[in-house]
Amino acid sequence: MSGKRLKRKKLAKKLFTKNRLVILNEDTFEEIFSLKLTLMNVFVVLSVGAFLIITITTYIIAFTPLREFIPGYASNKLKRDATELALKSDSLSNSIKNNQAYINSIKKVLTGDLEYAKLNKDSILASKLETSAEETIKPSAEDSKLREEVAHEDKYNLFEKAQSKVNVVLFPPVRGPITEKFSSRNKHFSVDIALAKDTPIKAIQNGTVIFADWTPSTGNVIILRHNNGFISVYKHAASLTKSQGDIVKTGEVIALAGSTGQESTGVHLHFELWKDGYPIDPTQFIEFE
Repeated sequence: MSGKRLKRKKLAKKLFTKNRLVILNEDTFEEIFSLKLTLMNVFVVLSVGAFLIITITTYIIAFTPLREFIPGYASNKLKRDATELALKSDSLSNSIKNNQAYINSIKKVLTGDLEYAKLNKDSILASKLETSAEETIKPSAEDSKLREEVAHEDKYNLFEKAQSKVNVVLFPPVRGPITEKFSSRNKHFSVDIALAKDTPIKAIQNGTVIFADWTPSTGNVIILRHNNGFISVYKHAASLTKSQGDIVKTGEVIALAGSTGQESTGVHLHFELWKDGYPIDPTQFIEFE
């Protein structure tokens, strides 16, 4: 026991024995700074310093943006950016689908190739098949024929029976004799007007040029989109005076009459009028002669 006590006394003596730390000038040996301390003082100072360093480091990691530089921690800004980019990508994907559907509809306007089962009265952009459940009761042959005729008329003459409710004034693109009338039965969704070469072709209403280019079958074609849902199509022009994206006013010259394209049989204007994805008879709204 006396040996252990002796060792403890020696250790306590070493810990609490005051030592002097002196800083001297190397050349003159002049004392610059001196400090009296014990080993216990050094131990306490080092312990407190380590504790402060650990505390400050923990605070920085937990509560400041500096933690983002430590591997394994995600940046809040990166999370926000990733979420925003994901939303934009989704919106862009929907926009691309809508634009593609719109382009496909414009192609149908150019070619006249209609898919009757996919026509949608609500929008030219939408073209979805609607399926219906099979009925157990089948209509008679006469009833089926009558239904087909009524449906056929409703598809391509939207305003024939409701014309009095539609207040639309359209400027005639040209004036001349109609050589071929609108006929849904013959799939001729336009009127052909005989003209002299280079007769000015004018816009039927204020609108935007959504297509203005050459096509092999119909020559120079220009298509206008109007604010009220109408789309007007002018084919077989000798030349076009407007480009895609141009804004045109009612009565403004957009092309000159000609006989371009493989399907043209002479100088004339092949004029189509569309409303909400359906071709309609232009003579219901325009006096050509």
